[in-house]
Amino acid sequence: MNACVRALLATAIFTVILPGSLGAADPRLTVDPNIPPWNAIAKVQTNIGSRCTGALIAPAMVLTAAHCLYNRRTGALLQPVSLHVLLGYQRGAYRWHRLVVRVTVGRGFDGDKARPQGADWARLELAEPIPAAVPPLPVSRDAPAPGTSLALAGYNQDRAQLLVAAPDCHVIGTVKYSDGGVFFTHDCPATLGTSGAPLLARHGDSWEIVGINIAAGRAANLALMAAAAGG
Repeated sequence: MNACVRALLATAIFTVILPGSLGAADPRLTVDPNIPPWNAIAKVQTNIGSRCTGALIAPAMVLTAAHCLYNRRTGALLQPVSLHVLLGYQRGAYRWHRLVVRVTVGRGFDGDKARPQGADWARLELAEPIPAAVPPLPVSRDAPAPGTSLALAGYNQDRAQLLVAAPDCHVIGTVKYSDGGVFFTHDCPATLGTSGAPLLARHGDSWEIVGINIAAGRAANLALMAAAAGG
């Protein structure tokens, strides 16, 4: 490969426009994955090389997006043995690694559907609980109102080795689909890799999960109401 071709390829690589409303002034910050609430954010990895984000909602339970577990080559969900959950992950190191023993996804989830689904959530039951030093995040039963302040943290494709957060963003509005799914749009900048990441809102002195990030767009991102995951 000559120098001109290499230069063209390098330019192509670095000018790829990722979805997720990142904008020219990217406000995302690197956060410490070992302090609350960020220590409850998990990197979900699969044996086929795909990666998403999740959140610890019980000592042995992680919430993420169902489409993260879908294998398009086989047209089926990955088996639990193919999943790995890492907490405190940063630059290849992590505090906790857990295998998954059981997966529950939303009833009627279909990985072949291109549009958002109200069933696009998954609960991962871990082989062993995470120690009490990492407090799980509560899941809100209420829909966040437009204007609600949010934070979103995840392992974005462009910074996959670091936990990156958008600490000051907001709910834009509610969206309903014909399958009964209820979603909300938000202006938290994030891109590929943050599917399954929790949208966090302040509740008194603590944080709670109000949504699950499931899609990245150019103007806004889309989250499924956390209450849809039940449990």
